[in-house]
Amino acid sequence: MNRDDRERHPRYATPMAGGQDVSAGTRRAFLQGMGGLCLAGTVLGGPARRASAEDGPRLRRGNAQTPEEAQRELDEFKASYSDLAGWEQRKARIRQGILDGARLSTLPEKTPLQPQFFNKRVYDGYSAESVAIQSWPGFYVTGTLYRPLDMKPPYAGVVSAHGHGGRFLPGRQIRCAVLARMGAIVFHYDMVGYGDSQEAGWSHGKTPEVLRLITWNSMRALDVVFSLDGVDPKRIGMTGNSGGASQTFYLSAIDDRVAVSVPSCQVSAHFFGGCVCESGMPIHWGPNHKTNNAEIAALTAPRPQLLLSNGADWTKFTPQTEFPYIRHVYSLYGAEDKVQNAHFPREGHDYGPSKRMAAYPFFIRHLELDGERPWGREGVINESFVTVETREQMLVFGPNNPYPKDAVAPNTPLP
Repeated sequence: MNRDDRERHPRYATPMAGGQDVSAGTRRAFLQGMGGLCLAGTVLGGPARRASAEDGPRLRRGNAQTPEEAQRELDEFKASYSDLAGWEQRKARIRQGILDGARLSTLPEKTPLQPQFFNKRVYDGYSAESVAIQSWPGFYVTGTLYRPLDMKPPYAGVVSAHGHGGRFLPGRQIRCAVLARMGAIVFHYDMVGYGDSQEAGWSHGKTPEVLRLITWNSMRALDVVFSLDGVDPKRIGMTGNSGGASQTFYLSAIDDRVAVSVPSCQVSAHFFGGCVCESGMPIHWGPNHKTNNAEIAALTAPRPQLLLSNGADWTKFTPQTEFPYIRHVYSLYGAEDKVQNAHFPREGHDYGPSKRMAAYPFFIRHLELDGERPWGREGVINESFVTVETREQMLVFGPNNPYPKDAVAPNTPLP
């Protein structure tokens, strides 16, 4: 684990090889059609309790319940439906509750993105380009667009959410560059209050309804990927760690265009996110729904999903608690083979090398990426070709490219 990959969790285990073997054996398994990694488990049923109008809306913040309470809650959720039809009804209610809680039940108008491309850099097998779009007139979303070189379309597309810590950390650049070299166009975009918006005076924690704005920006980042020439609209993935994982499974839950989802170190039934961008609006508990992040991740079913988890944070119970529930939902579709969990019990809260080595084969399989190009002689994916850039190189706006004069004032809420 690289220090730069660490997020906001206070404790980190010594980085050691955990979870499953993701070296030569994984490569052989993938090439034989098996793909990623899977852990098994079971849950018991129990009486269901549905949130009523007098219950909510309520915020579920941070460690809103104990792991034991979370297990009982998942048991109750499971007992509230008995078949796929029952789950689909519950799914629709939860999805609507998320949209209502985030004040996105009526989406803002999708105005023109007006993409701007700057400063293309060419590296070994991929390029990196600075990008700015308008998610809403005057709301600028900036990021880096990674493209494969010497490959022909159609390409897969990946939306990469950086999470708390920012877009510029080496490990986050590496995963984008590797996916690009495999044949994906990757948009690695800034959260509100990070990157160029931070330079312009935005504050992540002080922007009103920041969860609503960030979710909307994620939708528009997905629009960007769909709009690019050569991208196959049926081969779109999304990934991120910690806060970026929250964005990943939130968007995957409400937007079926995300075909493959890989959230890292965040899917927990007892922890609801410690930032207002994750739990600052009542998306988990409203007049007609009550849910947790494990069930929100289950809304992705039956689309392929890989959960990355570790032994040092709130995902330490994923193999015993969250994954069995999510896998049960997938079983209702006959799609257990499409959901997997790579657990690293002796690692910490990061999207470090071993977790990336678990994610790459999953993306290769389900996004139909080049499964041979990036493999090194040691039987693992070689990341050494990646050029790690500085913050100054990656910022979109600067002295020679001023921040747009028509930009809205910092900390402006989405209309």
